[in-house]
Amino acid sequence: MELGFIGTLQDQLLGMTEELIRMLPQFAIAFIVLFVTWLIAKGGRRIAQKLFGHTDMRPSLLTLVETLITVLIWILGIFIAATIILPGLTPASILAGLGIGAVAIGFAFQDIFENFLAGVLIMVRKKMKIGDVIECEGISGRVEAINLRETYVRKLSNEVTIVPNSMLFKNPVEVFTDESGRRHEVVAGVSYDTDLDQAAEVIEKAVRSCDRVDTDKGIDIFAKEFNSSSIDFLVRWWSGSTPRSGHESRDQVVRAIKRALDDAGIEIPFPYVTHTFKEPVPLASAGDDA
Repeated sequence: MELGFIGTLQDQLLGMTEELIRMLPQFAIAFIVLFVTWLIAKGGRRIAQKLFGHTDMRPSLLTLVETLITVLIWILGIFIAATIILPGLTPASILAGLGIGAVAIGFAFQDIFENFLAGVLIMVRKKMKIGDVIECEGISGRVEAINLRETYVRKLSNEVTIVPNSMLFKNPVEVFTDESGRRHEVVAGVSYDTDLDQAAEVIEKAVRSCDRVDTDKGIDIFAKEFNSSSIDFLVRWWSGSTPRSGHESRDQVVRAIKRALDDAGIEIPFPYVTHTFKEPVPLASAGDDA
């Protein structure tokens, strides 16, 4: 009986070997098809550039089109290769086979599919394009690339953060460079004996003298509050929306306000400390020490 089992096994292995040898030409053709598919897929970017490169399409949306074209090319190539090896294979049978394991695959790759779908939606929406400076959940920087699974955010200190797309899609994202300009502000304090109307005029004139300030959008000078040692003005102006533009314009404004207040003889106070004692404190004189 043992010899019969071994013989049967040998016959099966021999049959499988013969079948494999018989199908070698089909495998070779399928391999050639996959190789050609790989070559065409590499040109997916060029295909998208030829079709949409001369339009006003956003870079993130163009990336999505390139990816979809590449994926469609691979799906078509794999299907052709599969039908060469298995002639009885049809689109209906493929869909039926995918349907059997769709639930299990969905649970196993839930995070991947979530990021994939979020990536598609991020690429489609108009806001937050490549090059924008954003902040989300404590992560801030310039959007360097948007892929189907993650987004690369380059910090202003040059480190790169790889952010899952689902995080950017489900949480509020602050886009600093959505417009070319934004409003900046700084607080300037003057002493209590200062004529506030005169101080406001001096500060406004100083801010208007800065070439990095967009005076066409207006300058706001508001008396803000009574501070411990000063009356504070809230100074607001418009300048570029990038972080560097904000730093440069703020540097100019602070320097100009300080110079103008000094020239006008207006004091910029520092905190004063007054000590009050319940009992008189005797003060020793130089003669007592002698």
